[in-house]
Amino acid sequence: MPVSLAMSFAMTLGTAKAIAVAAVVLFALGTIVSAWLFKNVALKAGMAAVFALLTLLIWTQRQSLVDCQDQVRASVAENRSTRIDTACSFLGQDVTISTSAE
Repeated sequence: MPVSLAMSFAMTLGTAKAIAVAAVVLFALGTIVSAWLFKNVALKAGMAAVFALLTLLIWTQRQSLVDCQDQVRASVAENRSTRIDTACSFLGQDVTISTSAE
């Protein structure tokens, strides 16, 4: 029997984009600060790589949000029904976006 965990955490696409950009800036600053703080070259390189990967992860998921927004808009324009469910992927997890076209 499949288990379904439902979370109620709503935010607008604009808020999600702003959070993603803030996270990218934060991780970029973290890269600079870690390179300045850590004196060991190997540790510098490792920390810079970690922050760079986190920055890339956040940026690609931001693009995934934009793609999901486009999918939802296309579904609403195409179907014009009162309830539309669109499946998107975020961090490898399938997320269903339920909308109402009223």
